[in-house]
Amino acid sequence: MGIIKMLNRQQLSRRERQIIDIIYQLNQATVAEVKDNLPNPPSYSAVRAMLNILEDKGYLKHEQDGPRYVYRPTIDPQKAKRGALKHLLNTIFQGSAENAVATLLDISKSKLTRDELNRLSKLIEDAKDEC
Repeated sequence: MGIIKMLNRQQLSRRERQIIDIIYQLNQATVAEVKDNLPNPPSYSAVRAMLNILEDKGYLKHEQDGPRYVYRPTIDPQKAKRGALKHLLNTIFQGSAENAVATLLDISKSKLTRDELNRLSKLIEDAKDEC
């Protein structure tokens, strides 16, 4: 599920959510970069029109870089990640960080390195110290 959908702002179409997700993944993007990353992309002018609509809705802003526009999200990526995770925690895990972390570990355990597991252990120990 994309970041903006998780933030519960205005209703966005599937294609608009895809565009927002691409821009968050790239941190910024031109029309051509968005088009290159879209599945079954529409024409260049259709992508440009959708970016303008998303800018009008307040999701994006642009800066001119020579002859092209570079689009960026209006919501700081760190803030968006926190908001999306908080929404997921509250809606899927009924506010239980323990259940969320247990689920993440369960689905990620074969992919985590020893260093990553040690870092997670340290974060847990630090959280214990703050209690």
